[in-house]
Amino acid sequence: MSIDDDSVTTLEDLRGDLAQRYKWTPTSGSSVDSSVVEADMAALDRDGYVIWENLLSAEECRQIREDVRPWLGHTGRNSFEGRRTQRIYSLLSRTRLCDRLVDHPRVLAVLDRILMPNYLLSALQAINIQPGEDAQLAHHDDGFYPVPRPRDPLAAATIWAIDDFTADNGATVIYPGSHRWGKRRPGPDDHALPVVMPAGSCVFFVGTLWHGGGANTSSADRLAVTAQYCQPWLRPMEAFTLSISRGIARMVSDDIRRMLGYSIHPPFVGAVDGLHPLRLLETGEDA
Repeated sequence: MSIDDDSVTTLEDLRGDLAQRYKWTPTSGSSVDSSVVEADMAALDRDGYVIWENLLSAEECRQIREDVRPWLGHTGRNSFEGRRTQRIYSLLSRTRLCDRLVDHPRVLAVLDRILMPNYLLSALQAINIQPGEDAQLAHHDDGFYPVPRPRDPLAAATIWAIDDFTADNGATVIYPGSHRWGKRRPGPDDHALPVVMPAGSCVFFVGTLWHGGGANTSSADRLAVTAQYCQPWLRPMEAFTLSISRGIARMVSDDIRRMLGYSIHPPFVGAVDGLHPLRLLETGEDA
């Protein structure tokens, strides 16, 4: 259907992708065996989360640890960010070592099922919980979108263990099944579970799952990388089109590029001067 087709009588008639030069293509998640994805989806439906162990090697974790260490300086500005928790925002502007965490096929295969096409990267951070940190306030990651619960998730998140996650070093604490709750918050009688997993592992959970960083009562830091994603019609937490240069946008994978916002949610959301934002990368300018 062309944009000036006489058959357009309501906005619903414009739901299709109007892009001509930049048609949508399947993500790398399409390479994952469907039976594996179905098992992951069953766990998400039942529990709200799924754990994948040992997706990264010990050497990959070491490289990420060494790469992000120079930027680990300031701690949080409030108790939610963590007074003894160091955070690095916009990791994509600093290193390419975390790219494969963002666009890992196992992650995208699930996102392809629970979010709409052209979903966006909402945040990419390194989070280092230091000894003496208190437990974080329990929250759900799409809670800042003012849409009442219960509902389908508007977002999803991964937390990658760069160090081992243990029960006493700040492992993420989740509330299994809480993705189906209504308005209520977790209470003292609700089952809370620390995500204990070896370095190189990843926990994936939907945006409606209640969780929080655990207290670090150990003597060592706990480093993680979190990538969060949202529906293509929502505003992401991080404005990547401002923090990521066009030069970097040309370097990353097609999947990451579209998740940064170089994509269109049909028919028009995300357009630049009425055109597809990928045209901006053809100029050679590093704006």
